[in-house]
Amino acid sequence: VILLLNRGMCDVPVSDKTNFPPLLNDRALKAARGEPVDRVPVWIMRQAGRYLPEFRELRTKHDFFHICRTPELACEVTLQPIRRFDLDASIIFSDILVIPQAMGMEVVMEPGKGPVFPSPLTDVSQLASLNTNPNLVANNLTYVYDAITLTRHRLQGKVPLIGFSGAPWTLFSYMVEGGGSTTQSKAKKWLYIHTAETKKLLYQMSECIVEYLVRQVDAGAQMLQLFESHAGILNERLFTEFCLPYFMQIAQGVKSGLAARGKEPVPMILFAKDGHYALQLLNELPFEVISLDWTIEPEKARKILPGKCLQGNLDPCALYCSKDQLERLTREMVSKFGKGSYIANLGHGIYPDMEPDHVQCFVDAVHSCC
Repeated sequence: VILLLNRGMCDVPVSDKTNFPPLLNDRALKAARGEPVDRVPVWIMRQAGRYLPEFRELRTKHDFFHICRTPELACEVTLQPIRRFDLDASIIFSDILVIPQAMGMEVVMEPGKGPVFPSPLTDVSQLASLNTNPNLVANNLTYVYDAITLTRHRLQGKVPLIGFSGAPWTLFSYMVEGGGSTTQSKAKKWLYIHTAETKKLLYQMSECIVEYLVRQVDAGAQMLQLFESHAGILNERLFTEFCLPYFMQIAQGVKSGLAARGKEPVPMILFAKDGHYALQLLNELPFEVISLDWTIEPEKARKILPGKCLQGNLDPCALYCSKDQLERLTREMVSKFGKGSYIANLGHGIYPDMEPDHVQCFVDAVHSCC
């Protein structure tokens, strides 16, 4: 493994989107398609990031978005957890907010605060200044595709590579709130008083996301995940009106877009955090995998989502436990989900103060459940 993932090996032009090394571990892809696997596959949301000392060292030299925009650096960060842990998938290092950036909005990462929009959307008159042309937006994200292609080659087929995007409502809420928010009250205000304008923007963003994801697959991504991180702030009525149609638009658009380019479909994962009230609605969508947060009991999810591959859903805080307790909780989780049509993960992204050896314990515990 060390040799396969050594820095600088297998250097190829980032334009080479063909002749990728053969995939040696396809457990995650098989599970997503409902096919038998020899053991439960596992990966971790935000597995490339701040909890790793090698990432923190890199951040002392480079701005967060500079890493995202530099294919060599994004590739390196993507490979860091693959070198450390026996994971069954990698996910490209990027950020959901690169789409608002590509639409013309400024986003900065402030230490201790997170993403900040210096000039958020405060009035519908600002919408006219946004770039909502799917091809132009996608063209502004070439660095993501270059990072994906480079990483596919550098992985040497060890595990599949996941591409991703934020979902429209989550991106919209950041664009209006100007950053993180516990209430999302400014963004939700738009849903009530600027309903038509909001729906138009969500539709336009969905078209941009479709093109963005299709190009990620064209660059080498083998699976895709859509992150609706702010689903929990909505109720079922608002979710049905302002999320569900755009999920369908994106899933159908990606599948038809790939078909139009003569490419095979790839498994698609939908993660609607805190969307437990809408599981039945998610079951009707053409996503192969539904990722669950830790508030949902696996047995209940299996009953509501028959025929779907499920992903998740250990509470990220469980990784603070002793290793003995963490192993027990992990094995209990896997037992509840069952081995078939299941990808083990956390119920949200890993926290930055997590100990890497507890991540190792989690991964090993999953793989011990055969």
